[in-house]
Amino acid sequence: MVCFRFSRVPGSGLVLLCLVLGAVSSYALELNLTDSEKATCLYAKWQMNFTIRYETTSKNYTIVTISDFGNATYNGSICGDYQNGSKIAVQFGSGFSWIVNFTKEVSTYSIHSISFSYDTSDNTTFPDAKEKELFTVKDTVAFGIPLNDIFRCNSVSTLEKNDVVQHYWDVHVQAFVQNGTVSTKEFLCDKDKTLTTVVPTTVPSPTTTPTPKEKPEVGSYSVKNGNGTCLLATMGLQLNVTQDKVASVININPNITHFTGSCHSQTALLRLNSSNIKYLDFVFAVKNENRFYLKEVNISMYLVNGSVFSIANNNLTYWDAPLGSSYMCNKEQTVSVSGAFQINTFDLRVQPFNVVEGKYSTAQDCSTDDDNFLVPIAVGAALAGVFILVLLAYFIGLKRHHAGYEQF
Repeated sequence: MVCFRFSRVPGSGLVLLCLVLGAVSSYALELNLTDSEKATCLYAKWQMNFTIRYETTSKNYTIVTISDFGNATYNGSICGDYQNGSKIAVQFGSGFSWIVNFTKEVSTYSIHSISFSYDTSDNTTFPDAKEKELFTVKDTVAFGIPLNDIFRCNSVSTLEKNDVVQHYWDVHVQAFVQNGTVSTKEFLCDKDKTLTTVVPTTVPSPTTTPTPKEKPEVGSYSVKNGNGTCLLATMGLQLNVTQDKVASVININPNITHFTGSCHSQTALLRLNSSNIKYLDFVFAVKNENRFYLKEVNISMYLVNGSVFSIANNNLTYWDAPLGSSYMCNKEQTVSVSGAFQINTFDLRVQPFNVVEGKYSTAQDCSTDDDNFLVPIAVGAALAGVFILVLLAYFIGLKRHHAGYEQF
């Protein structure tokens, strides 16, 4: 769903705010700030979320994740100049605010500082907070960018200070835009400069996919909520992508892969992203109130040619197991998301619900799926054998009966 909202920023003309709703309340925010002459002076598009750890009245610590910016406003954002600098100011939720300050030099501009404020007096977000007050964390970034270049960082960047962890990705920003035109010349962050992927191989048909000799490295991923760890996943992942009859195989390196997610009573999400993967979502669901399964996979990633590959399928039925257990499969499996995208998994184990003390529960092994498949085949074969024996006995008896009549 795409929503457009227009609002006035005092003294700065008209601001276009575009919020694109993604999976599980994940938003891309876009700000196009214009000056008094209606020329663009500041442009930004990015995604972010915040993880806050706070002490409760029972003297324990709990964690909340802030990722819903559907009610965001941009009051206080300014174009700036050499003296005052430029600013992005975002307000959302109940008492949350986020501010980025830019400074300008002769030939460069800088992302000078980032500050985030939250109010634990908000009983909806922090119902059991011990201290009810406004907290602010500020990080000095001082990151320089050539004037007239747009800064791009698709990779996940993390700022951690005090009890707040901030994650940013898919960042495109240009302050002090010249002549009202956003630049097409990109200045990349260091992580994007080291973008790596397997070189695609041209194949004769879209259904042919090369397979690398090496298995992907197995990574361990987890998601936490206020009650502790709520989702566990261990797996090696190999992506098979086909676009325009060109097949690519990418092994996910867990050492440079960031993971987030969320847990609910009927659904759970594990999201992976890296320098070339904008997001890879695994969405689990409960069925019949007693089993879970992999219901949905969504991916958006950059291919080696710079194009964006995106696929979504919310009608899957993989990794089925009883609630309160985990699903395990050490052999190679293939999750077929579409004809153009498959995921090979290795040494897989997942538990998206009812995790106790951060540990896996008893596993249902995928070999039982094979056994369940073979049982009806074996029973059918046995019944067919019995039927054949009965027929043979009948015909033999019939033949002997006719032979007796002939002798008589």
